Amino acid sequence: MRAYVALGSNLGDSQQQLLDAIEALAGLPDTRLLARSRFYRTPPWGMLNQPDFLNAVVVLETPLLPHDLLDALLGIERDAGRERGGERWGPRTLDLDLLHVDGKTVSDERLTLPHPHLAERAFVLLPLSELSPDLEIPGRGRVVDLLRSVDTQGCEVLA
Repeated sequence: MRAYVALGSNLGDSQQQLLDAIEALAGLPDTRLLARSRFYRTPPWGMLNQPDFLNAVVVLETPLLPHDLLDALLGIERDAGRERGGERWGPRTLDLDLLHVDGKTVSDERLTLPHPHLAERAFVLLPLSELSPDLEIPGRGRVVDLLRSVDTQGCEVLA
């Protein structure tokens, strides 16, 4: 399965957090990293009184089912020192969001695919459009078209 994962960090050495997370994602069982976006510095979303984020998106080829992949993402976050239970959309060492898995839709108490806020977030759509601009998000449209409808002001590509 092809899976799209968003990465974000705004605490500690954010660039290193993202690099370590990308390495951990590539090391998941029988999983291959197909592509990674450049890093983007983006303003916070939701809770505005916090440092800017570094964000990226990766594309994985993996046999892991969506819930198993979610569990792996949560484990990588924990290993990076992420503690859940704080303020929603608050600062974090690492945030990994499963955005989309080709051919899969899920809606339960643990996971919604495609990600319910994907179409609203420039910090997701910018790096995602770099990798897969024509990706069709079920019920929402193509990534390139979704990107046209969000405010990208304050977002800066780094490398």
